[in-house]
Amino acid sequence: MTVCIVGLGLMGGSFALGLRESGFASSLIGVESSPTHAEKALALGLVDKILPLEAALAQSQLVLLATPVDHLVQLAPRVLDLIRPDQVVFDAGSTKHPVVQSIKNHPLRKQFIATHPMAGTEFSGPEAALSGLFEGKCVVLCDTDQSSSEACALVTAAYQALGMRMILMESNAHDLHVAYVSHISHIASFSLALTVLEKEKEEQRIFDLAGGGFSSTVRLAKSNPATWTPIFEQNSQHVLEVLDAFIANTIQFRNMLENKDLQGLYTLMEQANAIKRILS
Repeated sequence: MTVCIVGLGLMGGSFALGLRESGFASSLIGVESSPTHAEKALALGLVDKILPLEAALAQSQLVLLATPVDHLVQLAPRVLDLIRPDQVVFDAGSTKHPVVQSIKNHPLRKQFIATHPMAGTEFSGPEAALSGLFEGKCVVLCDTDQSSSEACALVTAAYQALGMRMILMESNAHDLHVAYVSHISHIASFSLALTVLEKEKEEQRIFDLAGGGFSSTVRLAKSNPATWTPIFEQNSQHVLEVLDAFIANTIQFRNMLENKDLQGLYTLMEQANAIKRILS
């Protein structure tokens, strides 16, 4: 199996490592717009060679699009224009409805699978690629009724080689749910980091006093703005709904603290503890 990976950052690079280590891919071809990233990806052995898009597609059976989501909506239709009917294309973007809409009327729509592997770190670039990043994690496959059974089977086999478990969702429902479990987490982390940097001017104090709770909560604030700005923009409708609910809960905490309603605070935190039923 020759696999083409367009975009050799954290996701694309980690895919390359996983597909090579599992034996799923015998040859890996990279497409990368950044000369620096292309050079690093080759030096790290993530791919066997770097080629222009059209040349890479001509030599591949399976194509992964691992670029920022704002690029995907232009890239996906262009790639489908260039492939043969026996090739399969899938993406790894964090939003799904926009990319699905971008190719909904394409003659080769059935050769495309919209996917979102729920894995990652706060780091970016080829050097951030991790072996085993996807092992045991969940991947969402969206709108598979619009894709061919052969394409679904091939993409499923690739994710199984990475050790992932799969669930199926409609693309708009996916975007709503990830707004709750992923996108709002990043906004909360960015906001906390900004608050601490604004109020605590002594950087050494942050370093000295930061415990595990603070470090884990602001970890996502290290994420690349070039990745997350288009995610928030594409999913703004759902993110705004979730953000309003988050702000309302935060205000409730503030009001109870200001009014010294300790029983109310206790009850709110006790209600929040219910998350332990879902996440141990």
